[in-house]
Amino acid sequence: MSVTPTGVYVYAIVPTGEPLPQEAVGVGSPPAALRLIDEGPVTAVVSDAPPQLRARRRDLMAHQDLLMRLSDIGPVLPMRFGMIAADEDTVRRELAGSRQGHLASLRHLTDGVEINLKALPAQDALAAVVAEESQVRRLRDEVRRRPGYEASVRLGEAIATALSRRAADAGKKILRTLTPMARAVAAGPEVHGCALNVSFLIDRHDSDRFRREAQSFADTHRTQVELRIAGPLPCYSFVSPQPARTPAART
Repeated sequence: MSVTPTGVYVYAIVPTGEPLPQEAVGVGSPPAALRLIDEGPVTAVVSDAPPQLRARRRDLMAHQDLLMRLSDIGPVLPMRFGMIAADEDTVRRELAGSRQGHLASLRHLTDGVEINLKALPAQDALAAVVAEESQVRRLRDEVRRRPGYEASVRLGEAIATALSRRAADAGKKILRTLTPMARAVAAGPEVHGCALNVSFLIDRHDSDRFRREAQSFADTHRTQVELRIAGPLPCYSFVSPQPARTPAART
């Protein structure tokens, strides 16, 4: 058993026999040396945990860069930043106890990447809102005829409501448009001010086409929604062999 004073930092689980990327290093300053802990058909990619680990940009990027480089080699079950086990025996027990689940997840993630979309109310879309929303136009006209604090508040609330509703409607459309291109879809946590936060599991060779489709939608609906596209990413949202939703049909 290898014991370190600060524990064992776990980056990912991969199929046994999958090599480490050349010259790859882990978190910490200086960067920690990587090693593998094998347990039958599954292997954990680990290093010594650095003392006083914090979510510094350098360490966050090192963690994600390693996961992406591993995914270039084969399927990867990614761990979130900061996953630390007490020692190597603890890692081995977890690998042995969850072996079948890990194998199912690795099969599910083979040749897959994650792309995340966030839909927010469109910026600088006031002219479109006034032109297309009758209630907003009516309240604007009231403010012009009889300026006052309460009328201005009602107008501001109506504009905010319209922007949020338009972004939510666009979010539903983007789901209908892009879901057929995905192997699976997973809703993300609620984000303040965000009408939609969703991740798609995409075949690696389709990721560029998926991003182009998403960007084309964003360009076409720019007066309704601001679409933020992130990825390819490690498949954090799809570590379960049964993700939140699997498309019924593909096109």
